[in-house]
Amino acid sequence: MSNSSSLKSLVGITDKLNRPVRDLRISVTDRCNFRCTYCMPAEIFGERYEFLPRPEILTFEEIERVARIFAAVGVNKLRITGGEPLVRANLSELIERLSSIEEIEDIALTTNGYLLPKYANELKEAGLKRLTISLDSIDEEIFKKMSGRPQGPANTLEGIKLATELGFSPIKINVVVQRAVNDHTLVDTARYFKGTGAIVRFIEFMDVGTKNGWELSEVVTSKDVIDMIGSEFPLEPVDPNYTGEVASRYRYKDGDGEIGVISSVSEPFCGSCTRARLSTDGKLVTCLFASGGTDLKEALRSGQSDEEIAEMIGGIWTNRSDRYSELRSKATDLYVGAEGDKVEMYYIGG
Repeated sequence: MSNSSSLKSLVGITDKLNRPVRDLRISVTDRCNFRCTYCMPAEIFGERYEFLPRPEILTFEEIERVARIFAAVGVNKLRITGGEPLVRANLSELIERLSSIEEIEDIALTTNGYLLPKYANELKEAGLKRLTISLDSIDEEIFKKMSGRPQGPANTLEGIKLATELGFSPIKINVVVQRAVNDHTLVDTARYFKGTGAIVRFIEFMDVGTKNGWELSEVVTSKDVIDMIGSEFPLEPVDPNYTGEVASRYRYKDGDGEIGVISSVSEPFCGSCTRARLSTDGKLVTCLFASGGTDLKEALRSGQSDEEIAEMIGGIWTNRSDRYSELRSKATDLYVGAEGDKVEMYYIGG
């Protein structure tokens, strides 16, 4: 179906800001077993909310095909997201398919960890390399408040423990920080994971989508987070692992591990963004804050060749000029309370 030389001719494509495409984030479901207030608040995503019908969702075969095309034009890292990806049946089958793509060097998965005790072993056997686990607080009541669910963090913590025993490394723990919600628990979270090998990454509360009630006043800056953690456990900055790494790294001066901060509000990193996103229903989205995407599913299901789809992808990427966070940072007042259409986070992952 494909002519590899034709696909290889697109390797090295860059967008209008000279950013290559290196990472593909794949949302495998728009459903989730949590109702986190900053992503899928329960008052909106309740029992009557209509999620995508099964025929609209990309099959594993279709996802693999898109991933192979992206790999042929330069992508070497994949991240599986959701919704909550572990609610998608037989996910390890997809991981196994993606692991067979020669050009892919790294496959990671972002999860809330609740189902990890059930699936961690088979995911590891299928070829999953890394895990990022969302855990906004180890405090029972704060966890319940932010996850929108009556259970505490026990299942997620058990999943992290099992994943560590299975050899997933490094395990990254994502903490979305909201002022007057969980900011008073950050030091406790850092303390819990210090010395375990897990890397806690504190994320500024972002204005993704239009349904999470984002307010600038609820943002705790990364600088404040570093000051907070550093006052308890002295820190020093560390160089990035690679160009375009989203988290700024800091290590404990006593040598007992590291933490990270993701500063998409106070210090945007649009200039080094190499990430493309594939939505649950097959739309190619070029920015986390985009208003929409380009439908690849229609091309997949209408008999277009790999070359034709690759040309579509190339045309989209070379015309990409997204830098929402930088623009928002320069003129924040223009964005506060704005109701412009933006893709919701659960639809394209984080």
